This record gives sequence, C-alpha cells and structure tokens, in this order.
Amino acid sequence: MSVTIDITGLPHERIVFGPSPLAELGAALHALSEPGHHARLHGWVTSTSAGLKPELADRLHEADFLWRSARSDILLPARPRETLAEELDDLDTMPDEQYVDAALEISCASHYGSGAPSPLADTATRERVLDLAAARGPQQAAFVRRMLNDPPAVRGWIRRLLEDCDEAFFAETWRRVRVQLAADARHKTELLRRKGLAEAVAAVSSTVSLQETATGGRAVVVDKLTSGGTSAAGSGLTFLPTAFGWPHLLALYAPGWQPVVQYPVGSPEPSGGAPSVETVKLRLEAVAHPMRMRMCRSLSRGWYTTGELADTYGITAPEVSRHLAVMRKAGLLTTRRRGRYVLHQLDVTLVARLGSDFLEGVLR
Repeated sequence: MSVTIDITGLPHERIVFGPSPLAELGAALHALSEPGHHARLHGWVTSTSAGLKPELADRLHEADFLWRSARSDILLPARPRETLAEELDDLDTMPDEQYVDAALEISCASHYGSGAPSPLADTATRERVLDLAAARGPQQAAFVRRMLNDPPAVRGWIRRLLEDCDEAFFAETWRRVRVQLAADARHKTELLRRKGLAEAVAAVSSTVSLQETATGGRAVVVDKLTSGGTSAAGSGLTFLPTAFGWPHLLALYAPGWQPVVQYPVGSPEPSGGAPSVETVKLRLEAVAHPMRMRMCRSLSRGWYTTGELADTYGITAPEVSRHLAVMRKAGLLTTRRRGRYVLHQLDVTLVARLGSDFLEGVLR
C-alpha cells in the first residue's frame, strides 16, 4: 500500500522544497487537537492550550474537523509563500466549489482519490456530506450546513480564525521554527541539484522513495497504510517540511490538485529507517500465530535448534521449520551455525519496537 505520484518527464525545477506558514499552522492546530499523537510536543501543547482565550478555543473546537482526524487540503499550499497573509490571499482566489470540496473531503474520504460531484451543485452529494457530518455531532453538522448554504461567509470566518491564531500564538512559534524548516528545505534543494532526485527524496524519509513505473517512467512513492495515486505532470510536486508533523507524513493527491508531501524534520526514525507498512504486516502476522507465539518464549531466552523446539513443543521438525521460515522472512530471527547445527534466536530489540512501528505506520 502506498501513494504514488507519477513524475515522468517532470523537470527538476518543478519540484520544490519550501516551508509554508499555513501548512505549519495546520500541523500545529492538529497537535493541539490531538496531543496523544504528539508526545514530543507535550510542553508546547500544554503551554499554548493554557494561553488560549476561551472564545478562540471555542472557535477552534468548532472548526477542528479541518485538521483533527486528517488535514484539509486547503491547509497544504502547493506554492509556499513567505507569510501566512500571502498564503491566505492565495486561498481567497480559490473557487467556492474547489474550496468547499477540499474543506469537506475529510467527511467524504472514500471519494478522495476519485473525486465526486461538488455538494454545492449535486443534491445527492450534499445529502451525503450532511449525513456524514451529523454522525460526527451536531456542532460539525451545523458548521457544514453553514458552509454549504453560504460559502463566502464561512470562508471569511475561517480566514479570521487562522489570523487570530497567528496573533495569539502562531507568529511567535513560526519565528522559532521557520529557520529550521528553511535550512532543511535548502539542504534538500541542494541535494536535488547536486546528487539528483533519488538522494533528495531519500533524505525526506526512509518511507519515501523514487521508483520506476511499470511503463518505464518515474514516480515518488510514499509508503502509507492507504492506496492512491496522481500525476505531477503539468503542475509540479511540492515538499513542505514541518516541525510539528511526526509521526504523520501527509500526501495530497486529490484529482485536480498539485501533489504535495508534508514531511517531518528531525523525526526519531530508528537506525536503518522506519519499516515499511508491508514489513510491519509480515511481522505482526508472524508473531500472531499461537504456536509461533509460544516458540517466541524459548527463542527470546536463547539459541535453539529446530530439533530442540520440536521436542519442547511436541510438533515435528518440518512444522518447526515452516514456522521459523515465516519468522525469518519477517526479519524476526537471527541465525548462526555451530558445526552441523543451525541455531535460532528472536531479535528481541526488533520485537520490542513492533508496537511503536505499527502505531507509526497507522498514524503516518
């Protein structure tokens, strides 16, 4: 599973690394609304939340579906600017249908990659959006209804909300983090210029790679627990660094939008990089089997041969070999030879990391 961005024929000058104040504000608002995802930001979240005026906190809660469970595409600009005001000005030029579709795509996730008629123009889509919003509570239902009935008014309300966040806490935060983000973007741009796109993409994250397509083209592939794809031909590809992102790695691939990847800087990836979603799946399946789970009890304590495990658990040596093969394919075993004997042991450090690897893959 992955998000694939076809970049066949795309010149390097159309691939941009740059910090975005609007995208960073969106990431910060997500951290405020979902602090459990961002333990490393506990101090910032606590102090910022405590400093919010009740009126602003209430307005943030009213609109938090734009950034809580996922990030609305309106918060991921393809053309990063120097200031939040400039990016909000760009957002103001967006047609109402595109703006509303992007703002509400979180409530219509099943149509994200394929597109759907605008709820401003299609009655069936409108009713579906309202029904999904109602399932999330009366507050979101009321907000979505207002957006559908009067898009310009709600767009103005959202802009004022973001401007008030800037005044209340984000301007100071942005002054602090923009230096780090700008330095990271310059580094990636220099890698792109000097060593090529593969090196630049690899530096973004171990879960992002440059691959050949089936037709002989090239694509940027983002390893995620979802499937989707788009093309950057005719538009470009933008990478936005964020200091508030980890463990999330966002990929905008909606039809009609320039693809955008927002990646965390300074993420605490394990040595060798974060495992792929497929690798995590193999490891979970390997340890979930009742017999293999029992065998792990022995293999976590020392080195065992196939015969010893067969004798301990009352199964045949071929059965043990099949179970060991599954665990070995998942990378959970270390093996060594002593004379004519082959001994196996569980990689305890890797297994101990499996829970966090799974959670990171889910949140990515």
